[in-house]
Amino acid sequence: MNMGVKRGFVDAHTHLFAPEIVRDRSGHLARDAWFGELYASPKIILVTPEDLIASMDEAGIQTSIVCGWPWRDMGLCREHNAFLAEVRREYPGRIAWLAIVNPASPEAPAEIERAVAQGAVGVGELNADAQGFSWERPGELENAMEACLHLEIPLLMHCSEPVGHAYPGKGTATPEKILRFIEVNPELRVVAAHWGGGLPFYELMPEVARLTANVVYDSAASTYLYGFDVFPVVERLIGNGRAMFGTDFPLLKQRVFLDRVLRSGLSESSMPALLGGTATDVFRLGQEAATT
Repeated sequence: MNMGVKRGFVDAHTHLFAPEIVRDRSGHLARDAWFGELYASPKIILVTPEDLIASMDEAGIQTSIVCGWPWRDMGLCREHNAFLAEVRREYPGRIAWLAIVNPASPEAPAEIERAVAQGAVGVGELNADAQGFSWERPGELENAMEACLHLEIPLLMHCSEPVGHAYPGKGTATPEKILRFIEVNPELRVVAAHWGGGLPFYELMPEVARLTANVVYDSAASTYLYGFDVFPVVERLIGNGRAMFGTDFPLLKQRVFLDRVLRSGLSESSMPALLGGTATDVFRLGQEAATT
């Protein structure tokens, strides 16, 4: 049964590409190594904004936050940002977006500022493996991070588990590297994607809990990583209000993922924050910059 669109339900981690890439991805497979690794197979689908809206309506999701792809080249980043700004104008209140930059580029601060002026609600999904930087060398990223702090926007970072099975896109951004970056940027609001590569489990250590006080986690790609009891387990570890529902659509189907979350054993009192409240607060949804 269709639940209908539920006001406040937010998918905090989805992906879209420009129509020309959806129609023919071949030209970009060689232009960007990370894109080529993950999307070489035609079985890995790319979707249009219309596909995303249809999925949201089926699942009962009010708003989806679309992440920029972690292009290494700043020209590709600018193109993707321009596309997402236009999508947001076409679907106000339904689609929000995160700007993508290569944070090690000297061009990154200006592009972050331009994107926020066009309605971006944050930056991400930044990916060290894809973009050729290191979270363990935060000085290389200082100017981009200062721009995020000045504009009071959060940063979504791709995180990876130090153990477990290999899968396309896993990467090497493991908890100890993420903690090094967070330690140097304590004021920055960080969203650690994919459950932070397991970082919530280390919050049982008091020194880690102190460092991660300003970090929230998204649940993107959980099916590939953990059993769905990860939701109540993480809630017990870090408390209510520090996790947000994210699917990684179209990698995972929104309706199926949401149904499994609702059956995960998570306490009913935690559902409002997980399914929209935390994302709305972190990304200040509804407060995007007006564009001309």
